[in-house]
Amino acid sequence: MAKILIVEDNALNIKLFCDLLAAHGHLPEAVTDSRNALDAARSFEPDLVITDIQLPHVSGLDLIRMIRKDAQLAGVPIMAVTAYSARGDEERIRAAGAQAYVSKPISVVRFAQTVDELLMTGSDKDPTGESPASWANESDGGAGPSETGGEEN
Repeated sequence: MAKILIVEDNALNIKLFCDLLAAHGHLPEAVTDSRNALDAARSFEPDLVITDIQLPHVSGLDLIRMIRKDAQLAGVPIMAVTAYSARGDEERIRAAGAQAYVSKPISVVRFAQTVDELLMTGSDKDPTGESPASWANESDGGAGPSETGGEEN
């Protein structure tokens, strides 16, 4: 059983993610306020973090960067989930330090497969084969709509 932290501000998405993860034998923990996500991650000690990108207060990209810089959490794999999928977003998300990117509306099968892959490979290896040396060290090319926060479906 893996401990999985979910950072998401939409109640329906939280329920969907938690139900899917629990059905696959995992222990999900949800955080709805991104300002509390880093502290929650430190206390929960997750095996995987799943975060929305377009969050109020602290964007998902900023949260990913904060996790990558935290000594306790730096090795935890991260999966980004977002409805906003403009050109270049996946590259920015991966450059911030996420190993996987799933767009909403999610495919239940793809979501479950990505979770399983990340739990098997951990943060040492990106399931896509990218080098971890590139994570969190690249510029994101400037702020875009996905970093502004706000409501997302």
